[in-house]
Amino acid sequence: MLAKLIQFALTQRLLMLILTLGLAAAGTLAYQSLPIDAFPDVSSTQVKIIIKAPGMTPEEVEARITAPIEVEMLGIPHQAGLRSVAKYAVTDITVDFKDGTDIYWARQQVAERLNAVWGNLPTDISGGMAPLTTPLGEMFMFTVESDTLSLQEKRSLLDWVIRPQLRTVPGVADVNALGGLVRSFEIVPDNARMYARGVAIDTLQNVLENNNRNGGAGRLSDGEGSLLVRAEGGFKTIDDVKNTIVRSEQGMSVRIADVAEVRIGSLTRYGAVTSNGTGEVVEGLVLGLRGANAQKLVEGVKAKLAEIAPSLPKGTNIHVFYDRGNLVDRAVNTVTKALLEAVVLVLILLVLFLGNFRAALTIAFILPLSALFTFLLMRNFDMSANLMSLGGLTIAIGMLVDAAVVVVENVVSHLADTKKAGSLPRMHIIYRAVREVSVPVTAGVLIIITVFLPLLTLQGLEGKLFTPVALTIMFALAGSLFLSLTVIPVLASFLLKEVSHEEPWLVRKALSVYEPILKWSLDHAKVIVIGAFVLLAITGVVYTQIGKTFMPTMDEGDLIIGVEKLPSINLQQSLLTDMSVQRAILSQVPEVKGVFSRVGSDELGLDPMGLNQTDNFLILKPTSEWRMKTKEELIDELRKVMAQMPGLDYSFTQPIDMRVNEMILGVRGDLAIKIFGPDLKALDAKAQQIISILDSIKGSQDVYTPQNSGVQYMQIKIDRVAAGRLGLDIAEIENILLAQLEGKQIGIVQEGQKRTPVLLRGSADLRASPSDFGNLMLTLGNGTNVPLSAVAKIEREEGPVKVDRERGVRMVVVTANIRDRDLVSFVEETRQRINSEVKLEEGYSIKLGGQFENQQRAAARLAIVVPVAIGLIFLLLFATFGSIKQALLILSNIPFAMIGGVFGLWISGEYLSVPASVGFIALLGIAVLNGVVMVSYFNLLAAQGMDQLSIVIEGAKRRLRPVLMTASIAAFGLVPLLFATGPGSEIQKPLAIVVIGGLVTSTALTLVLLPIFYRRFFK
Repeated sequence: MLAKLIQFALTQRLLMLILTLGLAAAGTLAYQSLPIDAFPDVSSTQVKIIIKAPGMTPEEVEARITAPIEVEMLGIPHQAGLRSVAKYAVTDITVDFKDGTDIYWARQQVAERLNAVWGNLPTDISGGMAPLTTPLGEMFMFTVESDTLSLQEKRSLLDWVIRPQLRTVPGVADVNALGGLVRSFEIVPDNARMYARGVAIDTLQNVLENNNRNGGAGRLSDGEGSLLVRAEGGFKTIDDVKNTIVRSEQGMSVRIADVAEVRIGSLTRYGAVTSNGTGEVVEGLVLGLRGANAQKLVEGVKAKLAEIAPSLPKGTNIHVFYDRGNLVDRAVNTVTKALLEAVVLVLILLVLFLGNFRAALTIAFILPLSALFTFLLMRNFDMSANLMSLGGLTIAIGMLVDAAVVVVENVVSHLADTKKAGSLPRMHIIYRAVREVSVPVTAGVLIIITVFLPLLTLQGLEGKLFTPVALTIMFALAGSLFLSLTVIPVLASFLLKEVSHEEPWLVRKALSVYEPILKWSLDHAKVIVIGAFVLLAITGVVYTQIGKTFMPTMDEGDLIIGVEKLPSINLQQSLLTDMSVQRAILSQVPEVKGVFSRVGSDELGLDPMGLNQTDNFLILKPTSEWRMKTKEELIDELRKVMAQMPGLDYSFTQPIDMRVNEMILGVRGDLAIKIFGPDLKALDAKAQQIISILDSIKGSQDVYTPQNSGVQYMQIKIDRVAAGRLGLDIAEIENILLAQLEGKQIGIVQEGQKRTPVLLRGSADLRASPSDFGNLMLTLGNGTNVPLSAVAKIEREEGPVKVDRERGVRMVVVTANIRDRDLVSFVEETRQRINSEVKLEEGYSIKLGGQFENQQRAAARLAIVVPVAIGLIFLLLFATFGSIKQALLILSNIPFAMIGGVFGLWISGEYLSVPASVGFIALLGIAVLNGVVMVSYFNLLAAQGMDQLSIVIEGAKRRLRPVLMTASIAAFGLVPLLFATGPGSEIQKPLAIVVIGGLVTSTALTLVLLPIFYRRFFK
């Protein structure tokens, strides 16, 4: 079949050229239409439920909302996890599904279950399912800047002008609003005037609800026509509210203005945003739809902002401080730069080895054609062009030319043979040369494709990251094989007119060095073999000294400092603390040019932090302007600043890294230790014990557990008997208290397209004085007043900040980051210390999670599938050579290839991670390919009747050039990844180290050991 394919290509050269041009055009169009992002979409199928319950404490939220919803959600098919957090006034429930579950089906299942339980939940809650985005959906962040607008006006501008426009951009799931003041019509009862006129809070509330509505009455006939009757009574202005009658007796009317102050106010705030130590700002956060093209989305948002800029108030502008497009550009530039450098290095090596520019050019055509072939398949498989998929193409560069190198090198050799060149037609010589190597070339490339199959079986985060790598490599290799047997021979027939009969200078020098070494090795075979096995044994010892981790930390170019303050802090004091942190950072660390800090919860509730929790988003200057060389040194400087701030716990992370950890674990950090049990105080005590253990373990940093005690509660224990005697019920008292403190939303005022809430709320003085609140007077139905203390006992207690749950069980989490130590040894020591020092009572358990879980899962999967892949390679080798002994001979090259990879990791100080494991897999394929090339030529010479010694010497010399070319091109193709900087280079560096180091030993041992073994076992 291969011979017919080659014959067809060479007899239909014009058709092949036309098809090649068609491939180039289609590949170019495919690349231009590929979605471009910084990373593959690593998000799981996840549905979030966010419920807001104004005024409710965490334990009330847990008992009345979180727990019932969780019970309803348990048992949904394909469910992989269920976790929740209940905080003051909000609960965030996350339902995880198995990978591959359709997100729309998952949302439908959750919606059905939520609707079933909604009737049993408190009546004054709001919320539901979160927008169809992912934890990595934060694409674009900006602030609304103006010297003339107030915070309230900026927030209204964002909510009613900017946000609706941005939501029309394709790919935008929603625009989250943070900070500022949400405008409201605020009715503040004057308790003294209320008492004097005998007006109760619930009366005022009923009046407001019943006098703020528009309605339709029906249709009236008007001759031959009809009139639609509309009753209009909704509030339009503040005066409408003021003049509404509360009660009327004996001709005397009591208006709302007589018993309350009516003004423009704002809703209760659960969070705020500050910047650069100067004050509060209003922030907009654009969320991308799941699967959206990040680059196009960002471009669309920028275009829309430019479009609406002229319509904004004078002096108002949009300041962008986070743009995922910048990260996309930097990440893609990292790999494209490495790709171009690799292409240049490959071309130089081709010219040096072939000594013929035309031959080098012929081979070089395989690179763009294979890349375009890959883009075509990526488009058909709905893949995006990102750091990992393009990185796979970079990794494959050296391997892409392998088949073409062998084909063209053999064509050059045949054309240089004067005997054949003079007696046979030129096209026939090319045909015979290509056919001669077609089987080993095909077998070799199929073997390399086979070794990458295990990557397709990886699960979780590692699967989402490295499946695109494996697919692009396999696509590119398949394309290179097909093109090497069809297009490359056609191009060779046009370009290789005259071929030099003399070997190039580099090959001659290599032969002059290699030949004496080969002959000496054959004469001293026992010494060489023993030395090789000793080296293998040493490698085994060195391997045990290499640390193991999941994935190197990728530098995103931005930093986030998470800060936690005392749980009882109020919003105003929290903002002052944030601004002092900002000023300290900007004054002491000049590498930071801006700090944007978000405290508390966002509008949508996607990240429900408390008032004591702040994410400080640091905008960094270009690294060329830094005083230090690495980001770790910059973080050390920032630690010094944070250490000056008393009472603050802090940790360092990056925007995407933070969201990935939260997505997988629900927490932030390299290691998460989850403690499960029923009692929050006992859980907190265990957490503190584990923190002390972690602090004493080498390599730990940023160890902390969110403070979950210390919140001051004013417990109002209602005496139901006393309340009943006075004609008050529990719900009425709770309703009065909610209206006085949190405020109760009782309708909206439609102002054009704006919907302004109407809020009934007590005075600021009341909210600022616990003693005044304790003396709050309640108005009874008969107009008399009684103090709150007459119907309730008021006590001060401490309570929890939040309640975390997983699978319906309460938990507390201790997190830690790891520095200057590998993940696996750190976790093993942690596990041993916890098992020996932490005693667990009945009903309590501990689970270690985080990146460690990912590493263990990936290692376990690779331990199964890599041997299976080796078994498949053995079958391919057996099918190629028809000999078990020869298949085993070539496979024997694999352990010797690992020597250089292991030593490369050890010398460079890198850990054995998933990328390094991918490097070993790639190395395995290249090592086998070189063995196939050499053994197939040995067999060819044996078939010609040569004696054994001549076979191995002449065969090894004849195959020196292709072996050196494939190995050196593969190695030098990865050299740019060794020195690459920018986002993602950290992930690909371990892979490059392993392959380059392994190719050094693999090639040396292929050229020396393989001839020895062949001579010994195939006489």
